[in-house]
Amino acid sequence: MFVDEAKIHVKAGDGGNGCVSFRREKFVPKGGPDGGDGGRGGHVYFEAVEGKDTLLDFAGKHHWRAEDAGHGEGKNKTGADGKDLVIAVPPGTLIYDTDLDLLLKDLTETGTRILVCRGGKGGKGNKAFATSTNQAPREFEPGKPGQERTLRLELKLIADIGLVGMPNAGKSTLLSRCSAARPKIAAYPFTTLEPVLGIVELSGFRRFLMADIPGLIEGASQGAGLGHDFLKHIERTKIIVHILDIMPLEGSDPVANYHAIRNELAQHSVALAQKQEVIVANKIDLDPDGARIEDLRSRLSPDIVPISAATGRGIRELAELLWRKVKSIKTAT
Repeated sequence: MFVDEAKIHVKAGDGGNGCVSFRREKFVPKGGPDGGDGGRGGHVYFEAVEGKDTLLDFAGKHHWRAEDAGHGEGKNKTGADGKDLVIAVPPGTLIYDTDLDLLLKDLTETGTRILVCRGGKGGKGNKAFATSTNQAPREFEPGKPGQERTLRLELKLIADIGLVGMPNAGKSTLLSRCSAARPKIAAYPFTTLEPVLGIVELSGFRRFLMADIPGLIEGASQGAGLGHDFLKHIERTKIIVHILDIMPLEGSDPVANYHAIRNELAQHSVALAQKQEVIVANKIDLDPDGARIEDLRSRLSPDIVPISAATGRGIRELAELLWRKVKSIKTAT
């Protein structure tokens, strides 16, 4: 199950209490205070971990707590520090403090770690209160409570290529042809119900990440269809690949479909609409004489890339083109 939003409560460990103790040892009169300090409570961290691509771990667990510290003991023994809690999340996770309505961190890179709650400080034992005029103190400090927060986690997948298009345009078939991903493919709309990631591997140890989101329809930016909830997942992509069905089953115009999707992207985010785009005309196996492709090129763009996701025709050329564009963008940045 794909989960891209979660609300959780996190709490750091409480500090240990200081100890009131006096040295009691045979043949040692007037031993004096020897109460140790309490330990520090465990901190709470979030870390972006490779291999995770969903917030499913938080769907059924809403309270996360680090370990409390040990209390101080006699013989000047300091309590053990509480074990830190490191919460693993997918790269691309945004962490918000709900009470402050503040973005704490955008974990875009694998291995990035953020401290969100600091463990409570341990209290001092009675030895710390001994003075020349108070040689048998019975004072001690209780441990400080650990910080706690209510957080909202939001996942925006990080991919080099984002596939967009109308339902049944062939996005899932293309992804399955280019990568080892196996999205659901069927002859009805909205077979893709959640984003799917795939790694496209080329010769020479070249690779890039491709994301397929549910098909968009007119009004998606206002919540129509399924695409509204998942448009955010292509906000981080470097290139948008717009898949056009050259022969839609319902008889619609591919050019009109293209402009409808472009309008939805612009309605969702101006930055998204301004991303570099590659237009791909799919299902050319249904256009043996190439008349429909020529019509699209004359009405839309001469740079349209023709492919057939079903037969594999043009897939390798498209992958090489996308690799060159991704490499160019990465080099420029």
